[in-house]
Amino acid sequence: MAAMPQNSPEAVEVADAPATDRLDPSVWKIAGVALFGALLAQLDATIVNVSLSNLAAELKSSLSTIQWVTSGYLLALTLVLPLNGWLVDRIGAKALYLWCFSAFTLSSALCGLAWSAPSLIGFRVLQGISGGLLAPMTQMMIARAAGKQMVRVAGYMALPVLLAPVFGPVIAGVILQYTSWRWLFLVNLPVGVVALLLVALFLPNDRNETTRRTLDWLGLALLSPGLVMFLYGSERLDDTAGRIILAGSVAMMVSFLRTARRKGDDALIDLRLFKGKVFSTAAITQFLSNGGMFAGQMLIPAFLIQACGRTPGEMGWMLAPLGIGMMLTNPFMGVLTDRFGIRLVSAGGALLTLVATLPMLYLAAQGLNLLVLIPALLLRGMGMSGVGLPSLTAAYASVRRTRMPMATTSLNIVQRLGGPTMTTLCATFLAWKLKSFDVGHAVSSAYGWAFLILCGIHASAFLAAVQLPRRLDDVTIHE
Repeated sequence: MAAMPQNSPEAVEVADAPATDRLDPSVWKIAGVALFGALLAQLDATIVNVSLSNLAAELKSSLSTIQWVTSGYLLALTLVLPLNGWLVDRIGAKALYLWCFSAFTLSSALCGLAWSAPSLIGFRVLQGISGGLLAPMTQMMIARAAGKQMVRVAGYMALPVLLAPVFGPVIAGVILQYTSWRWLFLVNLPVGVVALLLVALFLPNDRNETTRRTLDWLGLALLSPGLVMFLYGSERLDDTAGRIILAGSVAMMVSFLRTARRKGDDALIDLRLFKGKVFSTAAITQFLSNGGMFAGQMLIPAFLIQACGRTPGEMGWMLAPLGIGMMLTNPFMGVLTDRFGIRLVSAGGALLTLVATLPMLYLAAQGLNLLVLIPALLLRGMGMSGVGLPSLTAAYASVRRTRMPMATTSLNIVQRLGGPTMTTLCATFLAWKLKSFDVGHAVSSAYGWAFLILCGIHASAFLAAVQLPRRLDDVTIHE
């Protein structure tokens, strides 16, 4: 596939914003407004996740039933994700964002008015359908506005989203102590109204960029349920039905890939994007780094509780350095990328994550030592924040502006698959090792082997990241 010369009209088309050190103020306005979507969705998810036990008591339901308030939301979110590219092409980014925010705000009100656990679960599914497109839409609009300065802009814009898991439990605690549980959802209403006003005022109208592309119904019927079944089955591998569902999901996604290759432009996802070396390398990096991050989020807390005998409360503050490390480095991603380039920053972040994960092998062998754990988690957080943004920026810089909606959908699906794939790999291996060892020696040794697998994932992410272009100026656009 031939690369276009860097001075061609198509290459200049990568974004509205020029690749200069000085960004137009309108870029910050667009990014700030777009951020509302990701922030609101993340804050809402955090508030609800930490309130499930209270919701079970208030609605006189079991915890196994009420957890579908979260699971139903996540599965609905995944179900609509493949539609993102087609909808943006069809009605435009601004119109879609307005519709999503309106639906999210309305469904939040319905959740607050729920009269039972089943009604709340149903309204949360509706909320997930609308909220599923908010995060990828945010990513796409920042990429469109900032262009090759995406790392710089997104680094600052990520801070509020990273703070959501910190303030979410605090907000939930205040609501549950002083008001009704209904305000866990009704709190979204004033934020949603303000966001709708800002979207209408500040987001540029892109109606002239829409195309009347037909919907690939067969692709949708294969990919959307396939993704949902993959997420559902990967969490239930200990059950025969879960394994059957997982196998069925893989078969559906393989069938989708075959039909999408044949359909080309008419496919739900244009697989030709992955023929571009930069885009495919960035996608692999995203898959592995996201997978390693989620697998670590499963392994490390479980290790602290199961192998080290810590309480959930103690585990919570022990993990705080991880988030602090991410918040420390995110604002400087733009400066670091400008100075050292895409490859060095992304590969350096992946290598730092690997190095910071190695001490977990020591802790599994020697026992918990906070002087080892805390700096390791801090460095791990710093490393993880350095991998994603530079590789995403390279991916977006390698595609034409008109193909950004499709690129956003593709990258978000790859990211979404990375987490459960690598988490399932580590969890399955851990369970096998726990059964293999003698009781008493089982827990620490099994976690040691699982952490070794996690290190292998991060090493693979590093090997992928070193294949990224050195600098954004080296990125060419592929047809």
